[in-house]
Amino acid sequence: MAISRKEVEHIAHLARLTLTEEEITLYSKQLNDILKYIDKLNELDVDQVEPMSHVLDIINVMREDKHLPSLSREEVMANAPDHDNEHFKVPRVLKG
Repeated sequence: MAISRKEVEHIAHLARLTLTEEEITLYSKQLNDILKYIDKLNELDVDQVEPMSHVLDIINVMREDKHLPSLSREEVMANAPDHDNEHFKVPRVLKG
């Protein structure tokens, strides 16, 4: 499968790109080189290869989730610069 000049121009149009003649020629060649490489990869026999989700054999290194008691409202509000004992007060960010 080859990418035509018209297809490169169409892709550029969809991406809202203005390409010069040199760029159209260059990108046509580069895209066709990529497709040739993919065709070469498609020739490989992978029938005996197990599907994998990741190239490396890695494990999850995060800690286990543990249920811990929450801070009380008083403890939380003690750290707030401004509050009304129920809500945090913050500076207005929208003009009203």
